[in-house]
Amino acid sequence: LGAVGALSKQYWQYLACKVWQEGCDGEETEEKEQHERELLSFPGWSFPLVGQDYLEILSTWYCSFGKCCESGDCRIVNNITGLEADLSGQLHGQHLAKAVVVQALQGFLQSPRPPKALVLSFHGWSGTGKNLVARMAAARLYRDGLRSECVRLFISLLHFPHPQYVDSYKAQLQRQISETMQRCGQSLFIFDEAEKLHASLLDAIKPFMAHHDNKGQGDHQRAIFFFLSNLGGNTINEVALEFWRAGRAREEISMELLEQRLRLELQEAAENGYAHSHLLREQLIDVLVPFLPLQYHHVKLCARDAFLARGLPYTEAMLDEVAQMMVFVPKEEKLFSAQGCKSVPQRINYFLP
Repeated sequence: LGAVGALSKQYWQYLACKVWQEGCDGEETEEKEQHERELLSFPGWSFPLVGQDYLEILSTWYCSFGKCCESGDCRIVNNITGLEADLSGQLHGQHLAKAVVVQALQGFLQSPRPPKALVLSFHGWSGTGKNLVARMAAARLYRDGLRSECVRLFISLLHFPHPQYVDSYKAQLQRQISETMQRCGQSLFIFDEAEKLHASLLDAIKPFMAHHDNKGQGDHQRAIFFFLSNLGGNTINEVALEFWRAGRAREEISMELLEQRLRLELQEAAENGYAHSHLLREQLIDVLVPFLPLQYHHVKLCARDAFLARGLPYTEAMLDEVAQMMVFVPKEEKLFSAQGCKSVPQRINYFLP
């Protein structure tokens, strides 16, 4: 009983020291060493050999709920398998985006010394899944998702609304990116409504994405950039419509075809800072990720997900009713949802008791 009591006391002192940094002064350390010497005399009750392992597990479990380090690095998980499963189950009608995003992230994270930041530019109509993929990636790369200290989300019209203050925005943006990269060995930056970013802000971002000499730095300061934009949506939809009219499955649409058409449209864009920025001209964007327009059965799947997310029962007739509330284009075929799945969760409110 004396040995059990002493061991229990040691467990508590060790846990307090590991988690709350309490009970770690010199006197208590001497007392702990004395207890360990006493415990070693009892066969089967060796604290250093047995208790230490369990307490390491316990402190790791505690850290999954709390904050146990100064930076957010201890909460980076990089669960690519989980991301792949999420995309397969919740991202509908986007065979290209699923494959490209997983491959790009996996290759970047496995590289011992990437020569530059990973930069992905998401393109397509509103409601096709660009924000969904960005949120899923944040949730699977970081335990805290978008709330992580290593993730920064910028929405153009929300964070940079006034053109007259662009110089101030530029300094703030550079400082925030720099501080995040210094704090975290791996950081994620998401820019929503990228086509509305001022050219000066794009210039401010450029140095953080450029090629660099990282000899001897190992894995330090990896950065991932996601740009979300509606630019190129019309070109993507034209390709999807061409395939449908030719009787070909949308899964036959290749990445090579769409990315080439996308680059051509962006080069021909009249007056858009993002399309004519250094990001494209200097090949700083690694992949243009196309998001295809969603069809009727994709909208039904989104409706099913919305019902499940709220714990509500549903029938096939209810899913059809939600899908029929949406507007489909073009006028003749009524093939693609004009809003994708963007307003589907709000439509579920019509079925509340």
